Amino acid sequence: MSATGSNGQQKRQQNNAVKPALRKPVFTKVDQLKPGTSGHTLVAKVLSANAELKRGRPVSQSLRNTRIAECLIGDETGAIIFTARNDQVDIMKAGTTVILRNAKIDMFKGTMRLAVDKWGRIEVTEPAKFTVKEDNNLSMVEYELVKVVDEGP
Repeated sequence: MSATGSNGQQKRQQNNAVKPALRKPVFTKVDQLKPGTSGHTLVAKVLSANAELKRGRPVSQSLRNTRIAECLIGDETGAIIFTARNDQVDIMKAGTTVILRNAKIDMFKGTMRLAVDKWGRIEVTEPAKFTVKEDNNLSMVEYELVKVVDEGP
């Protein structure tokens, strides 16, 4: 074996030794979600999944249609609308309990929507024991972007 070959092997072994340990997920409750935040991990029950929209793109960009479904999900603290895309639509069926990892808040017409992009994951888990607090729907709260003018001394 050449000197560079064994050197590369030593570097690989060093890289494996330096890998940080995975952190335990910090679970968030629905009522703690705020506009413009991301990286949320939460357990939620799917209450309903509305009819899917199929949006086609121009042929020059992609031949694939995008499937979108709006699902009402929640936990014992509140509810929010989750926007499911493509394969996520098949997972988000009414009555299912899911774990959303690395979820983010998107704003749509001034209201919050929860979404999981390619950096996140949705897992189906065993049915939750909680009942969803449907009267606290965070997607019904309308937010307005306000510009703050800093008046200096």
